[in-house]
Amino acid sequence: MGQEISATRFNADDMARFAQCLETETSLAADTFKLGGFAQQGRVAGFELEAWLLDRNFYPVPCNQSFLARMADPQVVAELSRFNIELNGEPQALTGHALSKLEWELADTWSRCLKTAHEDEATAIAIGTLPTLRESDLNLSTMTPSKRYVALNQQVLKARQGRPLTLDIAAPARGDHLRTTHADVMLEAATTSFQIHLQVPADQIVRHMNASMVLSAPLTALSANSPFLFGHRLWHETRIPLFEQSVDCGSDVQAHGQRVSFGDAYLGEDPTSYFTDNAAQFPVLLPICSDTPPEAFAHLRLHNGTVWRWNRLLIGFDDARQPHLRIEQRVMPAGPSVIDMIANAAFYYGVVHMLAANPTAPETSLPFATAKANFYRAAQDGLDAPLTWLDGRTRSATDILIDLLPMAREGLQQQGIDGRDIDRYLDVLAVRLRTRRNGAAWQLAHHAQYGDLFKLTADYLEHQRSGMPVHEWPI
Repeated sequence: MGQEISATRFNADDMARFAQCLETETSLAADTFKLGGFAQQGRVAGFELEAWLLDRNFYPVPCNQSFLARMADPQVVAELSRFNIELNGEPQALTGHALSKLEWELADTWSRCLKTAHEDEATAIAIGTLPTLRESDLNLSTMTPSKRYVALNQQVLKARQGRPLTLDIAAPARGDHLRTTHADVMLEAATTSFQIHLQVPADQIVRHMNASMVLSAPLTALSANSPFLFGHRLWHETRIPLFEQSVDCGSDVQAHGQRVSFGDAYLGEDPTSYFTDNAAQFPVLLPICSDTPPEAFAHLRLHNGTVWRWNRLLIGFDDARQPHLRIEQRVMPAGPSVIDMIANAAFYYGVVHMLAANPTAPETSLPFATAKANFYRAAQDGLDAPLTWLDGRTRSATDILIDLLPMAREGLQQQGIDGRDIDRYLDVLAVRLRTRRNGAAWQLAHHAQYGDLFKLTADYLEHQRSGMPVHEWPI
């Protein structure tokens, strides 16, 4: 999704050529699905972790270019700002020790990132929104040098006719309200996430995608870790409204909808309608034409990469170059610790399997509007959020999550995940729920006691380095 491009300025001919290629590839995707051309094998897991580089004063430090040069790892790449990086995991067949392999890989890469950052007298931290971030840190001088990011900024501002972006996030229950305007898309750099991927046989992707949307609210509540932005105490997962407003294309929103959103409906029988809707609903932002054949889906994938639904459908390719369909679950923030993140992934992989395999599709019991409302309530109030679940009852997110833990266990067992892995990660979640202590809850409790976002960041960083799950972190 972060592929580099070759130009930053475009004309009408570029737009017309790209639109034609996009139409061709979108039609080809539909035909490929109808003819059974997408991969029908395997359940494969993967992840992307976005993180921050910090200086000794706990401010973001824009040094990712020197950091990446020394890191020299193709799995660790740049993000939008010079103080962000992204760690990618190798795909793992979802069976056996897949989860502990993901944990080992993430822990090893993270350890090497910390060592490399120290060479710049810096460090790295995985947290949804950085408590010490200043709005002044987010400007074009800290943008990673990339034509893709330059063009994205230009195109978003062009769609807005040059008007600045408006950020407006209210948290009435906490008595805080952030209103500000910003001149560029760098607000997006304030949102870092732990994105997990799930590839399943193409004929099962619709059930899994819809189950993923149903599960988004409990998953957001379970993992919330972003309560502070620019000194304001806002939503438990402030990253959600922040990202949605950071690439707001102005008048395009009224005409076409938000480019970052929960979406408008569950998927129907043909999953490639997702790509058809994206092509029809959202104007092209990056009309970079490729000479690759339509079967590479280069234009579809580039356009799809500029529409950031919280559950995103992707086309990828296996080693034999057969195309596959996979889900990118984007609702979870970065952090707090490596084991916390893999535990969150374990919960997702287990429960989404059970929901997708249920003879009664969960989306028939939970209207889309309810699933969407659940999602934003979970982002606002985390584990305390009142959610309406499949039985029609409204209960706290914590109570629903406790009820879902046995389902997560059964789902992992059915996929052949090693029993020791299941115990390791679900035991972490059981204690987290019993103590009601996720990352956001720890940050809010720490701030309530000390009222100091720098001490909060320092203590968070120390505890993260310990490797302990967040429910064991002292205040």
